[in-house]
This record gives sequence, structure tokens and C-alpha cells, in this order.
Amino acid sequence: MVLKLFFPQCCNTADSGLLVGRWIPGHNSAVVLAVIHYPFIPGQVKKYLSELQSQTQVDLTVLGSWSMPKEGQEGMDSFLKDLSTIFPQECWLQLSREIGKRGFTCQVVQNNGRLLQDREQKNGEGDKIILIHYDQRKVMLSQLHPVQDVGQKSDVEASELRLVFQTVAQSQPLFFLDKYDDGPLKLSHWQSEGREASIIAELLKQASVPVCIFLTWLLSLWYWFCSFRILHLPPVLFISSKLSTCVQSVYRAVHFRTVFSPKKAGTHVEFMRKANIFVSFLVDIALGLLLISWLYRENRISKLADTLVPVADRVAKELQELLEWLMGAPAGLKMNRALDQVLGRFFLYHIHLWISYIHLMSPFIERILWYVGLSACLGLTFALSVLSDIVALLTFHIYCFYVYGARLYCLTIYGLSSLWRLFRGKKWNVLRQRVDSCSYDLDQLFIGTLLFTILLFLLPTTALYYLVFTLLRLVVVLFQGVIHLSVDFINSFPLFAIGLRICRPYRLDSWAALCKKLFVGELIYPWKQKTDKTD
Repeated sequence: MVLKLFFPQCCNTADSGLLVGRWIPGHNSAVVLAVIHYPFIPGQVKKYLSELQSQTQVDLTVLGSWSMPKEGQEGMDSFLKDLSTIFPQECWLQLSREIGKRGFTCQVVQNNGRLLQDREQKNGEGDKIILIHYDQRKVMLSQLHPVQDVGQKSDVEASELRLVFQTVAQSQPLFFLDKYDDGPLKLSHWQSEGREASIIAELLKQASVPVCIFLTWLLSLWYWFCSFRILHLPPVLFISSKLSTCVQSVYRAVHFRTVFSPKKAGTHVEFMRKANIFVSFLVDIALGLLLISWLYRENRISKLADTLVPVADRVAKELQELLEWLMGAPAGLKMNRALDQVLGRFFLYHIHLWISYIHLMSPFIERILWYVGLSACLGLTFALSVLSDIVALLTFHIYCFYVYGARLYCLTIYGLSSLWRLFRGKKWNVLRQRVDSCSYDLDQLFIGTLLFTILLFLLPTTALYYLVFTLLRLVVVLFQGVIHLSVDFINSFPLFAIGLRICRPYRLDSWAALCKKLFVGELIYPWKQKTDKTD
């Protein structure tokens, strides 16, 4: 008969006391969860174990004794051996170790007092007792066999290793309800190694409760403000959906509602989602503060404002030269001179209006940039969203040119397609959404031929203007797309999960699962829907 004893590494140097754990049902194995230090009162130990059994639903018991005598404790071994009469067990483990030595001495005594085995691990003699060291911290935090899986019935018999993981996972109150040396009993387990850090973490948890309540109240005010009826009108909704700052504000509100919710994370995935959002928010704020420190140093705001107007004038001048080139013979193409002159002068007038507007706003640009730079206090993503909106406002004339050219080109193409069906004796049936045959008289065919010829000869001019302004608009959209990708990357990058994978890989199930959650958006944005930014 082989007895397997799973012993935690954190208890290798624990003071002498009692071994608390569980006998694995159906297997000749035992799991040690903690060591209760001497001195103790046996009645308090029994009461403590009964309370833990009611909370954890695990049959926790005293497995035996742990002896690591120090100076002045020469009779400790005999005292611990006598405790087997107070805590009767079928098998009583007597585990001991000498200070400064790596070897363990394990004795198993049956309930009749007969010595079953005496073995020294360091010499490797005997094969009836196997002492297995396990990292209790990693087993507890790995979530390989969580608590909710224990109560589920399965036709497959649970393995011995799975029962060990489940026992440690179910014994969470034994580790987390320790009162940090304030109670009558002192224990050694994985929480005991960082007791000071555990106290700080507990204090932070207690302090975070009023902070979360206050932030939740602020979020309720924000949602109350957003519930105004005027903000749900179609023009306001359309403008807010086009402004990147408004979209980012909505995302941040959802983030805060998820992170600062008083409801505790029920699953490991939900905890990872909250942690990733919180860490991304902290990194966003840190990058925003770095941007502010760079902008407001060495008077960079004034320099940026001084270069903005000349750059706008330079862009306007380049557009004027481009329109003058289109009004001539671009690339040797034969254009319709009348339409070319009308379109060229129309767009030149818009550029003139735009230059006048820029020069009118030039005295206030520095102050506007100064206040806009403060938005980086809310995070780098807010600053990038404001930059995207500024680029959209500064290139609004290019957007207008694109819309005019696209509308004119679409009307031309639509007219040519309709007149082409007229030549073939066809027409578009609006009710049935199909092309039907139709008979036209001579006047209709004459007017259709005339209009078709006019639109066909005007098509190269309209197509050229549409192509040029589409390319200009594409440059602006690509620049804004890079900004939006940067914002989405900062918002959705699972930095906390990556850090856990590097520092504590046992907290994640596998790297493949992490990559799957990363690419399908389960860690941060299971609800997120991309806003269509295309025209």
C-alpha cells in the first residue's frame, strides 16, 4: 500500500503544530492545507475546523502533527504524539524535520497505536509513503478546477489530481479569512508568506468601497444628463456619432460602469475583463499626463499655434494650384471647358471662404489649443479623439469637395444608366424592383438621346473631379484611421492578461486560450460594436 501526502512548500519552515487538511475519498492520499502553530487549545481547534467545514463544505480534519523543534522545545515531539488521542483518526501522520536539514521524517500511526512506517525522505528508503511538494499559491490561483465545478455531477470518476485541486480551491476561506495573527490560532499557509502585503491589500479593498460608491454616483449623474430628450433628437445623435470625443466618452462610461460596479466578479473571465479595463485606464491616464507634461513645457502650445495657420494657408494654396491645374488641360485630357470653369470657380470660392474663416479664428487658436490640451488629463485616448475631431474640422472643406464631386458623379452615372435602358426599350419598375419592357414614342427617344449624349461627354470632367477629391479625402480618412486604431488599441489591449502570462502564467489556463480571447474580444469588449467611420 502506497500513501501519497501532498505537502505545501510554504509550510517547510513552519513552527511545530498540527497538520490541517483532508483525506482524499477513494484514494489513499491526503492533502495538507495549513499548519496550526503551537500553542493552541484543542477545543478552539475543533471549533475552528467545524466553522470552516460549514463554510467550505469540505471535510477538513487534523491529519497529524508537524514537528520542527527549536531551542527550548525538547519535549515537543512527545507532546504532539499524544494529541492523536484528542483528535482520533484512522491514520495519524507524524511529520518532522530538523532545522538546517532538508530531509523529512514521516511516521504513520494507525488508530490502534501501531507504527505503520518509518521513512526518511532524504535517503530515499522505502516506497510506501510518497511526499509530494506542491506550490499552494499557484494551485489556489490557477483556477484549473474552480469551485463551481465541484458540485456538478459527472459520469466520469474524478481523478486524484483533480480532487487535490478542487480541495485547495474549495478551501479558500481557510486562506482568505485569516485574521492576520489577531485570532486565537496562528496558521501557516501561502497567505502567511506575504502577510504584510495581504493586510495592505485588505485595507485597499476596504478603502475602494466608498470610492466605488462615489464614482457610481457620478456615473448616475452622467447617465441622467445623457437621458435628456434634446440629446436624443436625430440631428444631435448624428453629430455625436460622428464626433470621436463623444464616442470615446460613451466607451469610458461603459468601462467605468463595469469596473466600479459594486457587484463582485462571478467568474474568472469577468474578473480578467475588469482587470484589463482598469489597467488600460491607468495606462491611458499615465500616457495622457506624459503628453501634458510635454505640451506645456518650453511653450510648445504657442509654437504649435503659430505653425497651424501657415500650414492651413499652405494647404489652401496647394488646393488652389490643383484646381487651376484641373481648370486647364490636366495630363493632356480634353475637358468640357464650360463645366470645368464652373466647377473650378465653385471650389475656389469655397477655399476662399475657408481661408477667411481660418484667419478669423487665428487670434483664438492658441487659447483653444491650451484648453484642448487639458483633455489629456482624461487619458491619451481622449486627446487622440480630440485630435481626430480637430483634423475633421480643419479638413471640412476637403470633405465638402468630396461630397459635391461624389454627388455629381453619382447623378451622372444614374442618368446614363436610366437613359441606356431607354435606348433598349426598358425601364426600371420601382414597385417590383426589376427591369421591365416599355415602348417609348419618338419625342421621348429624341430627348433621351440628346440627354445621353450630353451626360456622356460631361462624364470625363465629373469623373476627374470625383477621382481627385476622393484621393484627397482618402488621405484624411487614412490619417484619422491611424488615430482610431491607436485609440482602440489602448482601449482593448489586454495588458493585465499579458502581464499575468509573463509574471504569473499559472493564473491563465493557456497561451492559446489567451490569444483566442484577445482576438475575439472576450477579455475587454464583448459588447463593443465598431462605429462605421467611412463615408
